[in-house]
Amino acid sequence: MQPQDKYRIALLAAYALALHGFERLIPTPVPWLRFGFANIITLVAMLLYGFRAALMVTLIRVTVGSFVIGTFLGPAFILSLSGGVLSVLSMGLVYMVAPKAFSPLGLSLIGAFFHNLGQLVVAYALFIRNIHSIMTLTPLILFLGTVTGCINGMFCIFVVEHLKKNTEEVQY
Repeated sequence: MQPQDKYRIALLAAYALALHGFERLIPTPVPWLRFGFANIITLVAMLLYGFRAALMVTLIRVTVGSFVIGTFLGPAFILSLSGGVLSVLSMGLVYMVAPKAFSPLGLSLIGAFFHNLGQLVVAYALFIRNIHSIMTLTPLILFLGTVTGCINGMFCIFVVEHLKKNTEEVQY
């Protein structure tokens, strides 16, 4: 890994942390619902710098963010970490196997689905232990994840196109 790559990852992680903090200020209709704005940065990192960068951005965001808000090693941290890692792994696998098959919007939807699935599985395995409760929440969580995944995917497309355009202008 080149030194400039480390700086880029650190900058992307800082952006993700800022979005994560901003998102906590937005009131939501459901207490545990988050829009996942920081996942836009994770997807941008994957598209521009690869799987490793996206995973590092996610790990930094989840760990530092949990220290800042006081949830480190608590249930919220464990759920966030499990969802984030499974999301990056699923997007990375799809992007590695078929890089042109999915747009950023499609990758975002895959990431949102597996993020929510990972959280549901971990919530069941470690915290809730009531399959009826999990199955009752699953359709709502997956629906909301699909909506936020679409929104985040569209923002990702805008960010990546803007960054590529600005990079081309600088090179000429």
